[in-house]
Amino acid sequence: MSWRTEVSIVCPVYCSEGTLGRLVDEIDATLSPTYKYEVILVDDGSHDSSWAMIRQICSSNPNVRGIRLGRNVGQHGALLAGIRSSRYEITVTLDDDLQNPPQEIPALINALSENVDVVYGVGIQSEHSWWRRLTSIAVRHLFRILLGYSGAMKISSFRAFKTTLREGFSGDLGPAISIDSLLTWTTGSFNSVKVKHQPRLKGKSNYNLFKLIRHMIDSATGYSIVPLRLASAFGMVVIFLGLGLFLWVTIRPFLTNSSVPGFPLLAASLAIFSGAQLLMLGILGEYIGKIHFRVMKKPTYTISDKTS
Repeated sequence: MSWRTEVSIVCPVYCSEGTLGRLVDEIDATLSPTYKYEVILVDDGSHDSSWAMIRQICSSNPNVRGIRLGRNVGQHGALLAGIRSSRYEITVTLDDDLQNPPQEIPALINALSENVDVVYGVGIQSEHSWWRRLTSIAVRHLFRILLGYSGAMKISSFRAFKTTLREGFSGDLGPAISIDSLLTWTTGSFNSVKVKHQPRLKGKSNYNLFKLIRHMIDSATGYSIVPLRLASAFGMVVIFLGLGLFLWVTIRPFLTNSSVPGFPLLAASLAIFSGAQLLMLGILGEYIGKIHFRVMKKPTYTISDKTS
């Protein structure tokens, strides 16, 4: 059997009991004629009946397995749990809301080759809200700058990759991970294909602006030292700015026979230098916090239950 006909589908689930049945049905209809496959549904600490629905689906469909996490760890942590449980040569990840059509899975698989290890499905037209699109663009630019991945503008949560890539991030990773960043640790062979992006079937997205910004910060400080270098550069700029202010205060009385007004200058100087210090302390704090969690060996996720 060809390696491209054995596929593990990993889907993180959060409060999506209403869409899981249709999602699995569409995956079955798409893959059953051609592929040997499994569907791994990872319940990321849902507070509805998603886990009960997963157990029900697993009891009637031998191709589906369920994993329940002990607490909510975020989309990427749930994905990692499923990826590490994959049994087949290719792993495909997609969301639980049917915005990534299962019918497009073969297009991603067919784009993999000996020279292409990861394929992203990029929506022809995004159905996300305007703020979600803008934030996603910012995240992709961040990946391009921090990770040196020129194709970062085409990343998405709908991806197919060779399962062996997980060997590059098999150790303890701590909390707040990024699957896309981890994939760049193992390979530089990426590609993308155009796929449909459908409107959300039910409910609303569980992502909000705070979570997306949090993901940006975690990606920046967890997988790159560029923020530290930017902080150092910013510190140098502030030093030269302070030197310029000092020279201005010292020289102006000789040139104009008038002194520099005290309080406005003092207030502006304090605001500039205090803001710069707090910014750099915040960046250092993010790095120290991640080191702290990894020294404590805080797990990326914990599994509380499995269906098989």
